[in-house]
Amino acid sequence: MTSRPADMDYAPLLVWRRTKSAMFLVICAVMGCLGLVALAALIATIIRDGASHLSLDFLTNFPSMFPEASGVKSALHGSIWLVVITIVFSVPIGIGAAVYLEEFAPDNRLTRLIHLNISNLAGVPSIVFGLLGLTIFVRWSRFDRSIFSGGLTLCLLVLPVIIIASQEALLAVPKSFRLAAYALGATRWQTVRYHVLPVALPGMMTGIILALSRAIGEAAPLIIVGAIAYITFVPDGLKSQFTALPIQIYFWSNQPDPEFQNLAASASIVLLGVLIPLNAIAVLIRGLRQRKRAW
Repeated sequence: MTSRPADMDYAPLLVWRRTKSAMFLVICAVMGCLGLVALAALIATIIRDGASHLSLDFLTNFPSMFPEASGVKSALHGSIWLVVITIVFSVPIGIGAAVYLEEFAPDNRLTRLIHLNISNLAGVPSIVFGLLGLTIFVRWSRFDRSIFSGGLTLCLLVLPVIIIASQEALLAVPKSFRLAAYALGATRWQTVRYHVLPVALPGMMTGIILALSRAIGEAAPLIIVGAIAYITFVPDGLKSQFTALPIQIYFWSNQPDPEFQNLAASASIVLLGVLIPLNAIAVLIRGLRQRKRAW
């Protein structure tokens, strides 16, 4: 009597597993294609409605009650101010917090609780940060409804994302780098400063750019803090009133006149013109980092 090969008992199960894997791959590909089609249709609609208003005058004119004379100058300047304020405060604090938590802080209940809270804050809706900014910066700190309050509120919004991205970049650095530096007599700070941070910096930059891209497109926290939709001047200081591109888009899209809705589409194109290069830079940095690792 001939013995049956053991592999034959597992052959049907192996075929079923491969079938399920292929089915899952097809479903993922279909869902991805549907998402890309929806995104392409949305972008095509925005370009179709807003391309006719795009011009140099649109970028250099202030908002107006007349659609043909309206522009995004005040909103564009306000967005630039907000991004600069957000970068100045969020990047040093975020990187410093990540370096301390990963390289210097002891592993105890307190640090684990801090890690957990930072992860939870990264998923909190943006309007909650708007309420927090209204309480802390507008009322308690008496910065009023100024562009400084708006920038600090966006700083709170992106800070958890920057911290988490920086922590992941630090964790990706091989432990052998640290051990080699210690073996040569380097202190912990020298190891972090001259060996760990240079390797982790591309990953940190990717997270920072993506976090800033999110901040540029946020409208809800700025509305809570006090951004004004109709402004005919550019900010001239930290205490100045302000608007931003998302606020201007929201205001125009709610107008009954179709021409203002076309202006909202034009402002959306300008916003995309800012966001897409930022995300492209993040992808480029990540690609260069992976190529260096391959070398």
